[in-house]
This record gives sequence, C-alpha cells and structure tokens, in this order.
Amino acid sequence: MYGYSIFGLRIAATQPLPGLTAAGDSGAWDVVVRLGALPAGLEQAAPVADPLYVSPDRDEAGRPLVVVRPIARADGFRLQYADGTEFVVDRPGTQVWVRWPEPWTVDDVATYLLGPVLAFVLRRRGVTCLHASAVGLGERAVALVGPPGAGKSTLAAGFARRGHPALSDDVVALSCSDGRFSVQPGPPRIRLWPESVRALYGTPDALPRLTPTWDKRFLELGDPAGRDRPQPLPLAAIYLLTARDPGPTLPCVEPVSSVESLMALVANTSANYLLDDTMRGEEFACLSEVVSSVPVRRLVRDDNPALVPTLCDMIVRDVQGCDLEGTRV
Repeated sequence: MYGYSIFGLRIAATQPLPGLTAAGDSGAWDVVVRLGALPAGLEQAAPVADPLYVSPDRDEAGRPLVVVRPIARADGFRLQYADGTEFVVDRPGTQVWVRWPEPWTVDDVATYLLGPVLAFVLRRRGVTCLHASAVGLGERAVALVGPPGAGKSTLAAGFARRGHPALSDDVVALSCSDGRFSVQPGPPRIRLWPESVRALYGTPDALPRLTPTWDKRFLELGDPAGRDRPQPLPLAAIYLLTARDPGPTLPCVEPVSSVESLMALVANTSANYLLDDTMRGEEFACLSEVVSSVPVRRLVRDDNPALVPTLCDMIVRDVQGCDLEGTRV
C-alpha cells in the first residue's frame, strides 16, 4: 500500500497516486483506494433503476458527464463517467474502488479521484467541503469561493507565486474544533487552464499538462519530499468571487450580510447534489456556524486576468487592516 495524507484523511492506495507526497504507513487508514478493479460480484448485483444523480452537462456524444447510482443492498454508490471511468464508494466513505478503460491511465483517473470523488467521500464522512480554493496568509487561511470559472484557482496561483502557501484547490475541507473552523490541506497542486497559465506566466505551455490527454495544466506546490507540507490553518475570512462589467469602482471588496453569506455558501459546497435530507440538514447547521464565526466578504472584479496581482493585494490588505472578527452587516 502507498500512504498519503490529504484533506485531513489518511489514505492508502494500491498504486502510487500522482501529485501526492507519501506519508508512510500509519497502520490505521481512514480510506483505502483500490485501483484497477471494482468490488467482486458488483456486476451480478441487481440493478438499481433510478439514478441518484445525472449530470446536466453532456459530452460530445450527448452522454451525461457523470451518473451516480446507489448499489443494490444499499452497500454504496457507483459513479460512472462518460469516458468509461467508474468508481464505487462504500456508504460510510471508507473504501473506494476504481476501474478505467484504455487508453486512460492513473494520471487521468486521479483528476476525478482527488477532486469530486474524494469530495463525495468527505461528505459521506460528515465533512463539509466548499467549492473553493484556500491560501495561507501568515498563520491564517482565507477561502476563495465561487462557481466553476470564477477564477478561484487563478487567484490561488497568484498568491502561490508570491510565496503564500496554497492549501487546497477546488475542494476546501473544513474541520471544527472548539467552535473554530480550520482548512485541511489538499493535494499540493493547483490546476489551471492554459489561458490562466498565459496570464500568470506569459505563455500557455509554461506549466506541464495534468495528463497527456487533457490540456489543463498544474502548478506543483511545495517540496516533493514533503518537508514543508502545509498544516491546517484557522479560517480567517471567506471571499465570494463575483464578476461584474468593468467600472470605475472595480475591483473592490464589499461586506456581505449573514443571510446572503449563508445562501452563497450553501450554493457553493462540493458534491452537494449527492446529499440526502439528513446530510443537507447537517451541512446547513455547519455553514450557519461558519457565517456566525467567520467574516464573509464579496470580491467584485471583472474577468481581466491582469488584475490578479491587484486582487491579491486587496485581500492581503483587507485581512491585515480590518477587524474581520467584528465585520458584519
């Protein structure tokens, strides 16, 4: 087994996982990932007619990008992607199986596993996850929240270029202790589309591809040997990324009411389409605690990637110069 530590979980895998730093054998794994095969007897199980979730997005052949079905006998869930990659996650979120077709490789599979699949695992384990990126500013963390394409990863990469540790990209797992929320470090990579790489580095091929079959690139973070692995950091503030038409007052940081903050966070949690009623109630309670203890601000800007340095400066000044603990509307 190959051992890793991400999102606050101790994970064992039957093959090496790309982009992760080995954490050694803990002897007590939270999640075991079995690559190359699905559970024995799965194909013989009685089929479940109604899927739990069907993605509204389609591939070029018109197939849903992902379909999630509960497994007969209520043992778990089967996630079937349009490209033929399949995952099975057991109900408590302790076991994951994955099978993929040729010509895909473990590198391709990892783009699913280390993102939406582990987000689903975390949700099964009762961990609230924001659809966000998170960076460290000193001894605190800030979360950058927004829908796909909002610029979360690009802004996180801008902070990383300035020497601020990027804690997580796309999935931000929150932990709570004594009423204080912290961000758990995720995989040490930021995934970027070529246009973002061009904006940050001057050319779209300045960073390596995630896989040979996908044009998305990645920024490697930290020391490959794991000597400077990020630690969980207390969450100091949350910034909602909002785009507007260019104007003389942009970019700017605006306060957000508690009610609007809560609704925005509920709309931007990871794998929220797979929650049952009990899990949704738990999520709502958790996020209510978040907005009552962590300031939420709106970062308003246009889509000009040249603004990334300016936006980084604005957030740093906002965190350092404001009494965020008392900021409420």
